[in-house]
Amino acid sequence: MQLDDIKISRAIIESYNKKLLDALDVDVAIVGAGPAGMCCAYYLAKKGKRVVIFERKLSVGGGMWGGGIMFNEIVVQEKARRILNEFDVSTRLYEKGYYLADSVEAVSTICSKTIKQGVKIFNLLSAEDVMIRKGRIAGLVLNWTAVEIANLHVDPITMRAKMVIDATGHAAEVVRIAERKSGLKLNTKTGKVMGENSMWAEVGEETIVRNSREVAPGLYTCGMCANAVFGGPRMGPIFGGMLLSGRKVADDLLKKL
Repeated sequence: MQLDDIKISRAIIESYNKKLLDALDVDVAIVGAGPAGMCCAYYLAKKGKRVVIFERKLSVGGGMWGGGIMFNEIVVQEKARRILNEFDVSTRLYEKGYYLADSVEAVSTICSKTIKQGVKIFNLLSAEDVMIRKGRIAGLVLNWTAVEIANLHVDPITMRAKMVIDATGHAAEVVRIAERKSGLKLNTKTGKVMGENSMWAEVGEETIVRNSREVAPGLYTCGMCANAVFGGPRMGPIFGGMLLSGRKVADDLLKKL
């Protein structure tokens, strides 16, 4: 069989267009395909919810790929190890309470399992704004990352979601957009993004789960974004809190949806 270049192009364009059209009205839209965002999406999709993730970068995984200082090993605690076990990610006991996992295996396996649950991940798409209806975050405004990088004046498109999750990590990009443009008061002590504190793994791992919650009507924080918004410390190269955060937000949303 001879390969036809035009058929190859047609197959890609037709398939992607259908996938994107199906993603314009969903139960949950997640911004950021790091470990917290993918974990959250996995548990939501497992219960039959329609979930999409929009990732600005070419690759998924956030900071998990690099482990600590580019040593591709990550540490998790016992509670989070159970989640990695569910994803079939191999873990090894370092000493009591500390488990190691290969960061490349962790990211690739979590991503694969999440997609196989039915989650659609769109890379190279950025959320440049939020859609607000009647005082509630009701969706996202999307554009190509390349447009953003090149600073081109190209109008975006919108998508609708019953719930939006900011899983953009330290930057807390979606919450900051909502704070700046919506006029909504955030559910923080100051009513604004409080910013993250200096690294403290023990406290950071505790507060990241507690801070993973609704920050404005229709908008949730998840992963490192939660501590950046609510004023908790960063936790460094221990990733258990990220996974536990994703699971918590999924459980909370399943009660609402």
